[in-house]
Amino acid sequence: MAKKKTKKLKVDKELARERFKKMWPILKKTYPNATIALRFVNPLELLIATILSAQCTDKRVNLVTKDLFKKYTSAADWVKADLKEIESDIRTTGFYRNKAINIKGACTRIVEHYDGNVPGSMEELLTLPGVGRKTANCVLGDAFGIPGITCDTHVIRLSRRLGLSDNSDPVKLEFDLADIVPKRSWTAFSHVVITHGRNVCTARKPDCENCPIAKHCPSANNPDLW
Repeated sequence: MAKKKTKKLKVDKELARERFKKMWPILKKTYPNATIALRFVNPLELLIATILSAQCTDKRVNLVTKDLFKKYTSAADWVKADLKEIESDIRTTGFYRNKAINIKGACTRIVEHYDGNVPGSMEELLTLPGVGRKTANCVLGDAFGIPGITCDTHVIRLSRRLGLSDNSDPVKLEFDLADIVPKRSWTAFSHVVITHGRNVCTARKPDCENCPIAKHCPSANNPDLW
């Protein structure tokens, strides 16, 4: 059976700004405690956890890192470890071979170029193997307190449904949202939208009947736009 083709909502930037202004206060009130689901205590742990979260649930990552972060407590520990051992330790997160290579490569650069400390700028983070803007924004926002928009699958899906952007490319979407969302709210916006995407505006069947922003959403109760 052929997969249904979803219609693409055309987005006007000014209308998108107006929608955001109406939706954002409601979403903030609905999810006042929205935060990142990955567990970490320092920038290195968040970096590793975010790399592991690719194509893997945060719940699974947290199960793995509970013991993983006791074994590897510094970037140097990851550098010294045998690649096969790292693969074994992270196997259940999926795509473990590539993830192991990226983790070891990122930590090697951190040790060699940043004195063992995760760098705190977008430009520097992007020099680390396996780190793109999504991971960098996550680390900046949640480990360093520097505003960043994390364009994961939920943010991509909801931004299009809510009529905030018609871009599905994460980088293009990030810049679209950065032009709509006040910089001070970038990190909070990511957490709130991800939480809403998990709880209400799910991928297969959004719960429009119980959505607090349905009256402002151009896709509400319109399966053709899901």
